[in-house]
Amino acid sequence: MAQRRHHGGAFKTRVAVEAIAGHKTVNEIASAYEIHPSQVAKWKAEALARLPEVLSDGRKLPSGDGSKKEARLYEEIGRLRMEVEYLKKKLGLYPSGSVEG
Repeated sequence: MAQRRHHGGAFKTRVAVEAIAGHKTVNEIASAYEIHPSQVAKWKAEALARLPEVLSDGRKLPSGDGSKKEARLYEEIGRLRMEVEYLKKKLGLYPSGSVEG
């Protein structure tokens, strides 16, 4: 049984760009690179699907992610404050019975 061939990103890109260009048929490209025609079609479809993501403006932050991250950070801050208060109380750094807030 033959080993599976692993193709690098540069090879896949070259095949996908050639398929997108449309100068040759999928079968011609597949025979030139010695791969199956369905693989050429798969790489072409994947490249076309990811192009908008690759070419999008990277300066814009995705909406909604900031508020989730902020909420998680505030939750962690609260948890850490409670731990500090607990440790101060256990170590006797507060006068007995009074806990400052």
